[in-house]
Amino acid sequence: MLKNKKKIILIGIILSIIIAIIILRMLSQNNSVEVLSKYGSRGSEVTQIQTKLKRWGYYNGNVDGIYGTQTVNAVKYFQRKNGLTQDGIAGPATLKAMGIYNSGSTSSGSSSSNSSNVNLLAKLIYGEARGEPYTGQVAVGAVVMNRVKSSSFPNSMSGVIYQSGAFDAVRDGQINLAPDATAKKAAQDAINGWDPSYGAIYYFNPSTATNKWIWSRPMTVTIGRHRFCK
Repeated sequence: MLKNKKKIILIGIILSIIIAIIILRMLSQNNSVEVLSKYGSRGSEVTQIQTKLKRWGYYNGNVDGIYGTQTVNAVKYFQRKNGLTQDGIAGPATLKAMGIYNSGSTSSGSSSSNSSNVNLLAKLIYGEARGEPYTGQVAVGAVVMNRVKSSSFPNSMSGVIYQSGAFDAVRDGQINLAPDATAKKAAQDAINGWDPSYGAIYYFNPSTATNKWIWSRPMTVTIGRHRFCK
């Protein structure tokens, strides 16, 4: 009888340990899934969000790492402009759109695809706008992104960039030059939603343009040597 009691106690202890391990693992997994920034959050991820949104013109508050009302409203604004659910929460989809990744938020496939798009857009920016102000380089990238969204143009980045006659850099081969770090950064900012062109789908150099039609397009802004228009 004594031996049987000892066996029962031992089995009970082992089962308790197994259950405790399972519970701890479940809690750990839930924590990793629920990692996101929302109202009341603090930390480096919030700082990254605020920094990007401030650079892109969505956020006017202090970059203090505190997810307050201003940050919530800025995130909603970004979400609205990028076709995301407007909940003010920086979940996986919103963070991905901002170019912010944690260890579990992206796959190698999506990362590879994003890298390919950044490189292609950077090559166009470098060929079309190297030497222009940084904002102007981002604006050139934004024109491509705006065309992708427009029903009047191809619905992919490569389709827009390689559309016949669309860009001089493709026509004269400068698209094949290796882009510098500035062009790559500008491409990423444009892909992430910064649009200093204010919705433009065309741009041209007023000092060299001879096409009368392009001059008739409504201007949105002039940056450096480029005039952006709709």
